[in-house]
Amino acid sequence: MLPSAKRFHRRLLAWYDLHKRDLPWRVDHDPYRVWVSEIMLQQTRVAAVIEHYHEFLRRFPTVQKLAGARESSVLAAWSGLGYYRRARMLHAAAKVMVRDHGGKFPTTTDGLLSLPGIGRYTAAAIGSIAFSEPVAVVDGNVERVLQRISGKRMKNGEIWEAANSLLDSERPGDFNQAMMELGAVVCAPRAPSCLVCPVIQLCATRGELPATTKPVPQQKREIHYALHLREAKILLSQRSRTASLMAGMWELPELESMISGSTPSLTLRHSITVTNYTVKVWPATKSQTLTGKWIAVNRLHRLALTGLARKILRKASIL
Repeated sequence: MLPSAKRFHRRLLAWYDLHKRDLPWRVDHDPYRVWVSEIMLQQTRVAAVIEHYHEFLRRFPTVQKLAGARESSVLAAWSGLGYYRRARMLHAAAKVMVRDHGGKFPTTTDGLLSLPGIGRYTAAAIGSIAFSEPVAVVDGNVERVLQRISGKRMKNGEIWEAANSLLDSERPGDFNQAMMELGAVVCAPRAPSCLVCPVIQLCATRGELPATTKPVPQQKREIHYALHLREAKILLSQRSRTASLMAGMWELPELESMISGSTPSLTLRHSITVTNYTVKVWPATKSQTLTGKWIAVNRLHRLALTGLARKILRKASIL
């Protein structure tokens, strides 16, 4: 059962006004900035987003600039954030806005939903934060807060219904951000900080709900790449433009196995969803037959590199 909405509003918003994080996309309610930040924050930690957010807005300060950019430039600015379909949809939506809406954002969630890559959550976030539309958001943080304060697991439709029933219609944008903030910094997935929670007296659970599913076990895999430098150029290969993952992105040439009798130049860890990779990077040898393209090192910042390639090149002090 959900608590009294008025009491919940008062306590949550008072806490948010005092303790909200100083994040760059909260400087104003500009819909373009809200949109970019919300797309970047999908499945990505805030700390990882901030640097990319500043750089992305430096390159594409307006929706018109984004719409007019080449896809490769957009992917290069996105490199390191992963889930590159988000960047492609961001680019596609910018083109639709410029072509069909005069470069303006639709001001309602229904209108926002018509744009590529904008689903129910993102439309509600932009609508409530940028345009004060009284509509609730539900992301992983909000879902966790709602289930804990109600003391029960809810299905998707029930969660959205609960979120809208609890929404503060006078400050919908602040309320939605406060719910997400509460889930991110206090009502965490494991070991929630209940003693400092502003709504603990209104919470049915006051802790974690019992788990209903077992966590997916992490898999381990070892992968190998060649690092070949020559005259301030590096050999890179481009993934197929029809590849299911990271289409058209650039990476180091992958090797089938380690090089016998040699020592890797670098070893690092990399995780994607449920797989933990041990990545070994080997110096290229004359006996190897490597395919790819020689790219000037000073052009790498303009290239749509995979996140792993960027990580390797940074560790090698090339980026």
